[in-house]
Amino acid sequence: MNTLKVGVLLVALTALFLYMGELLGGRSGIIVAFSIALLMNVISYWYSDKLVLAMSRARPIEPAEAPELHRLLERLSFRAGIPVPRLYLAPGDQPNAFATGRDPQHAAVAVTEGLLRLLNSEEVEGVIAHELAHIRNRDTLTMTVVATIAGAIMFLAQIARFAMWFGGARDRDSDGPGVLGLLVAIIVAPLAATLIQLAISRAREYEADATGAQIAGSPEGLARALLKLEEASRRLPLATATQTTAHLYIVNPLRALGGIAGLFMTHPPIPQRVERLRRMDSALNVISR
Repeated sequence: MNTLKVGVLLVALTALFLYMGELLGGRSGIIVAFSIALLMNVISYWYSDKLVLAMSRARPIEPAEAPELHRLLERLSFRAGIPVPRLYLAPGDQPNAFATGRDPQHAAVAVTEGLLRLLNSEEVEGVIAHELAHIRNRDTLTMTVVATIAGAIMFLAQIARFAMWFGGARDRDSDGPGVLGLLVAIIVAPLAATLIQLAISRAREYEADATGAQIAGSPEGLARALLKLEEASRRLPLATATQTTAHLYIVNPLRALGGIAGLFMTHPPIPQRVERLRRMDSALNVISR
């Protein structure tokens, strides 16, 4: 169901982007918009992992430096049925982790220094399994494409803003988009794109939680880890995280604001994620009996 939901939302996001192109430039605008999206997606496909790792200032962890962590990664990768991804360590006291890469053959998992200090072995296992689930489900590619299209919509909104400033709005007898059309391009479309992007991100997190619990063999380690990470993320900043990369992390690395800001959360609420995981645990216990 989550996969179908993501597919529908991705189609909606693409349609919104093409609508923006047509609104600003007619049929030629659609072609230009499509060309921009294609170019941005090609760049993101090949270089997104390098850019994200550089932005987070992550460095490779050698096997001799953390042999147990590497063995855990190898064991869980085997259970997930994917190649062993590269392992990175990101600076920061906030415990967190993310996965990146265009496909399972070119993937990387990064954990922060704070995560290794705070979590026990079972909880680290749950977190690593969650990130491997993102790689197996190809969420890293999906979210890169989503972020690229959403970013392109923001770019077109900027063009619309300049058009309004410099007289691009025309009356109803002209071929221009008009004031109402420009307002849609400037305000409504970017807001809709953001909400669609966040909805896709939340759906993929739920799916990765479920898949990660299966890879680890139990949901309890991940459930406990999420509670610890959520509490710590409210107290400890993560200087390398930005609005652009926040959706990649296992928990939102930026301070939660609450209220209407909840509409713009990149992740589902932690209590809901933990509840789903513990329902899985209860179901597994019933089956085992």
